[in-house]
Amino acid sequence: MKTLIPILAWLALSAMASIFFGNELLNEELKPNFLPNETSHGHYQIELKCNACHTPNMGIKENACLDCHQQDLKDGQDSHPATKFNDPRNFEMVQNLDGRKCITCHSEHVPHSTSKMGLTLPSDFCMECHQDIGEERESHKGLDFTSCATAGCHNYHDNRALYEDFLVEHYGEDPHLHTASEISINKKIAKNKQLFEHDSPELPNPQILHDWSSTAHAAAGVNCRDCHQSEENTAWTDKVPLETCQNCHQTQTDSFKQGRHGMRLDVGLPAMKVGDARLEMKVQAAHREVNCISCHNDHRFNLRTAAMDACLKCHNDAHSLNYKKSPHYTYWRIDSEMQEFNKGVSCATCHMPRIKKNGKVIVDHNQNNNLRPNEKMIRSACMKCHGLEFSINALADPELIKHNFNKAPSKKIKSLEWAKQRE
Repeated sequence: MKTLIPILAWLALSAMASIFFGNELLNEELKPNFLPNETSHGHYQIELKCNACHTPNMGIKENACLDCHQQDLKDGQDSHPATKFNDPRNFEMVQNLDGRKCITCHSEHVPHSTSKMGLTLPSDFCMECHQDIGEERESHKGLDFTSCATAGCHNYHDNRALYEDFLVEHYGEDPHLHTASEISINKKIAKNKQLFEHDSPELPNPQILHDWSSTAHAAAGVNCRDCHQSEENTAWTDKVPLETCQNCHQTQTDSFKQGRHGMRLDVGLPAMKVGDARLEMKVQAAHREVNCISCHNDHRFNLRTAAMDACLKCHNDAHSLNYKKSPHYTYWRIDSEMQEFNKGVSCATCHMPRIKKNGKVIVDHNQNNNLRPNEKMIRSACMKCHGLEFSINALADPELIKHNFNKAPSKKIKSLEWAKQRE
């Protein structure tokens, strides 16, 4: 009996410990207790979905990075693809910098050594392979090793707006283009589908009914039950899930889930709340859940509201707060007064640009596609209105970005001049 008591006590303590730690591991709210350290700005939204990146033994999945970023690298015409480092002729280069693996430059859970773009290498990493650049190019002699990735010069992956032939092609452009204009969204409304009567089981609030009847939904034959009921669940639901929107707006919802606003949904986590953001947000908006109707305002679906007002309800950083003091907003307001809607610049104009894809004009809901590095927005946003040099100079000035481009850029990047001299 004396021997049995310690064994039973050990079993009881083991069972209690298993229940305690098992509960913490399965409880999403308690998982942060097990994080080895803070995650990067790009991944913290999904840090509680450990298996998005890790194997069951907490190793790193072989394709964890490419599962999310492969298309981005392809679209960006990656300047340093893994294939370049897999080439046997570049064996010596791999000894300096193993570019075959994403984690060579982007480790996670190491906040003390993580800089912009999630980079975890010292800022002189370009010199590992390009230390002789001053001998090849006279213009690069004496440049500081930290200047390689300064805005307007080079990016490791996406250089679509910085390639020499592109710089030369757009050399000398006027700061403000005479043909400046946003891409129009052509709405095709079938008049034979337009609805005038609702099919809600109960009489809706008159304001809701009025809002719906004036939308593209009513004009396209989308009635109350089409959103508030589904084939799988015929019970009426006030809260419309993203999957319902996705039935008709597949491209938009796909890109939404790839961006900061929706990436939690893409890995099966609950929707992001404004208070989850690391950016500076309005305190009164912290409880708001980020989904389609957060920006598109259910029953009205006003694109003008979604393009600007919805952003400023939550974002509280200096760049956002200064928007209404900027020339961009002035044109947006004049555009609204003149009912033209194609020349003003809203938040969405730059951060969710309209792009042409497969013959259609769509709004890219993935902010990551043109935000980091910010030169990614030169082609899709800035150059709709501005010349290339003006755009590069503006994006290279952190103070000008902070004040939401309230004046012409004073900073001058020499990339275009150097490219022109080499022509």
